[in-house]
Amino acid sequence: MKDGANIDILVNGARREVNAAPGRRLSDVLRNDLGLTGTKVGCDAGDCGACSVLLDGEVVCACLTPVAHVGARAVETVEALGEPGPDALQRAFLRHGAAQCGICTPGMLMAATALIRRTQTSSRSEVEEALAGVLCRCTGYTKIVDAVMDVAADKAGPSPKRGAAIGVSVERLDGLPKVDGTELYGADEGPRDALWVRAIRSPHARASFAFGDLENWASDREVIVFKASDIEGQNSFSVIRAYADQPALAEKEVRMRGEAVALVAGEQDVMSDLDLADFPISWEVLNALTTVAEACKEDAPRVLEDRPDNLLIAGHVKRGDPLDALAGSAHVVERTMDTGYVEHAYIEPEAGLAWMDGDVLNIRACTQAPVMDRDETALILGLEAQQVRIRPAATGGGFGSKLDVSLQPLIGLVTLKTGRAARMVYTRRESMMSTTKRHPSQMSARIGTDAEGRLTGMWFDGDFNTGAYSSWGPTVAVRVPVHASGPYAVPHYRAKARAVHTNGPVSGAFRGFGVPQAAILQETLFDELAEAAGLDRLAFRRKNALMDGQASVCGQVLQGVGIGECLDALSPVWDAGLEAVAQHNATHRDVKRGLGVASCWYGCGNTALPNPSTVRIGVTSDGTIVLHQGAMDIGQGANTVIAQIAADAFGIPVHQLTLVDGDTDITPDCGKTSASRQTVVTGKAAMLSGQALRAQVLAMTNMGSEAELTFEGTQIVVRDGDHCARIALESLPEGAHGYVLQAEESYDPPTSALDENGQGTPYAVYGYGAQMAEVEVDMKLGTVRVIRIIAAHDLGRVINPLLAEGQIEGGIAQGLGLALMEEYIPGRTENLHDYLIPTIGDMPEIKSILIEKPDPEGPYGAKGLGEHVLIPTAPAILNAIRHASGAQITKLPARPDRVLAAIKEAGNDHER
Repeated sequence: MKDGANIDILVNGARREVNAAPGRRLSDVLRNDLGLTGTKVGCDAGDCGACSVLLDGEVVCACLTPVAHVGARAVETVEALGEPGPDALQRAFLRHGAAQCGICTPGMLMAATALIRRTQTSSRSEVEEALAGVLCRCTGYTKIVDAVMDVAADKAGPSPKRGAAIGVSVERLDGLPKVDGTELYGADEGPRDALWVRAIRSPHARASFAFGDLENWASDREVIVFKASDIEGQNSFSVIRAYADQPALAEKEVRMRGEAVALVAGEQDVMSDLDLADFPISWEVLNALTTVAEACKEDAPRVLEDRPDNLLIAGHVKRGDPLDALAGSAHVVERTMDTGYVEHAYIEPEAGLAWMDGDVLNIRACTQAPVMDRDETALILGLEAQQVRIRPAATGGGFGSKLDVSLQPLIGLVTLKTGRAARMVYTRRESMMSTTKRHPSQMSARIGTDAEGRLTGMWFDGDFNTGAYSSWGPTVAVRVPVHASGPYAVPHYRAKARAVHTNGPVSGAFRGFGVPQAAILQETLFDELAEAAGLDRLAFRRKNALMDGQASVCGQVLQGVGIGECLDALSPVWDAGLEAVAQHNATHRDVKRGLGVASCWYGCGNTALPNPSTVRIGVTSDGTIVLHQGAMDIGQGANTVIAQIAADAFGIPVHQLTLVDGDTDITPDCGKTSASRQTVVTGKAAMLSGQALRAQVLAMTNMGSEAELTFEGTQIVVRDGDHCARIALESLPEGAHGYVLQAEESYDPPTSALDENGQGTPYAVYGYGAQMAEVEVDMKLGTVRVIRIIAAHDLGRVINPLLAEGQIEGGIAQGLGLALMEEYIPGRTENLHDYLIPTIGDMPEIKSILIEKPDPEGPYGAKGLGEHVLIPTAPAILNAIRHASGAQITKLPARPDRVLAAIKEAGNDHER
């Protein structure tokens, strides 16, 4: 920040003087000089629009606006909206659930504000056009457009009575900070005297390296350099400790592009201007294995010395005699399917702050797993777990990638070595090149039926490129064989999945752990099987759908199976859609329409492993009811859903709860936010805690189970018919956590280990769903437009319908991207301009159908949802493309060139 000048700007109605170089980004000045952190930064390139502000009423990207260009024009940021409380637009965002993780929300609000000021009555297309410059990765945009269209209504959201929150679209309990700009993400806070940290990363997929004269280089620039030798603990990590293999800082050789080899720390003004291009390091590029085929060759070098054949792990499920069943089948189809890297593309790059509080290292960063972060960071830095405290920041999207530690041990190292606070904010390019991706896959399968169209057997093989290090590769390899059958009765089955190391990006968790890839192959093959058997494609799935009392391919007898109900819900719209599509295609030659359907199932939680959650609810002497809710809310709504469950179990209005987040020093471990486990596992723990606390109160007052609890100041009033009793909270002694009444309960789903054939009980609860997609295919260009998607999902018990719809819409957006456009290529698509994610203009009409078939194990019958909703979308779209054009897509994404080639390969046979 050298060569600054005093610049006077008008921000939110007030004159502010800043000392800044004329070319500095307005976003930087707003955030770091004026403390207006409601303006978010997601790319510094004008691609994401998160930094949108108003300049004399017009929307601009603050990251592209030099502060000197502001001149006399008025700057407005999200902090100016609705003072002193939320305005009609912000209230509409809350009412419609338009803010999920919230990182894009300020930009959306500013763009919508500009539109509303121009016209009070906009069409849906006008709203979409006005918001088109802002990307959202969570919502699928539907709820955002709904909110802008509904500003005039300006009505209050529902406020359920005591014990009646479940099933109500309660507004997000943590929603207000997301819409008023006060939510604090990893990049939003830190002392001004904190050291700023940047990483030196490999530009090569595989290379050895050597440092030059680090001491003089650092001295000349007044910075400090840290390398692997400064790490005093175990310089290796993984989400599964037994597979720990990834160094926080590489020591002699890098195994992937983007791997960190050193850190540079210094004062903010030094680091902001520091050019790292002359950092003293030399590289010797080595031959890299970029594909699974290369990695599996007999003479291939090992990516990691202790992994023979570059095999991390293989998962296997076998039931019956599939080869014999296939040999005797009336109809058999087989094919391959390849999928590539998919980037999570959350709008918030990784960011965080570390500081010392006494002898405890404190870290505040974006995360999906605070306790895992604590334990891994402590091991890397040579500390005991109690010497590290994770205080989670708000997390601007995760989708699986923020389960792995990223910058936590890096900023922790700097703070431990210097005693000073340390801040780090990844650039967009750095985030994309160094963090995990969806596993690329090469899959093949054979599936057969009898003459009546009943499934007889299935044989599945899949190689999953797990990249340079393990991450969630073991989970993907184990989960895929359990799920590759889909939610269908397959009497004879064999599935094998291998996680193979290459020198590619680390592949980790991404909404489905490999199941979406397997479903793409299985569900597209089902269309071919249905045609071979002479059955309607939806009817074929209904005929073979699992039912209560039937066994899965793992031999687990299932209850609460809702896939049949999901397919039945689609049936009327499917029949009508087929007729409408046929009518359209009869009169259109160049643009054809098609209908596709696909199903899903998904086990909630870890596969055949313990994954407990613990929830604490306490009452203070002044009558405050505190819920320690450690399930990280990354936009999916855990803070609200878990509170609704806890409140109903205790018998109080949900808005009486005070939430405490996943701070590892004060909140019990609720496990990681992944695998659609939080509603089921943490929700069950919250239910048990609420029930236990209620039991205490009823026992103290000798009241019956139907009694009504009311908090009046420092008293609990308990009424049961004509009887009334009071508990004077001030008279009760405080316990260990400062509560006069407290309940703490744990829940671990009842599962069992799988045997050598993958037989056992991998999950206690499954969720189910089915989606129908209608598409339009340009037969000359190969372009595909998704017109509408109807999604029927079985939630067991719908805790919050509004949030459930938001999860479905957001999952469909990511599934659409997987199907049609998303393709991460290292070194080429490391930004949000070249890496395409769905924009508001790409999204179809979405209708959600919420099915309730209670699960006997879930809390109040509830099942998970977050992962499931993405799984059927891509195969439904691919099946619709084939129905429209005859194009059989075997490699994703279905880019126009691939679709056009497949149309030609099909002989242009689109008279279907």
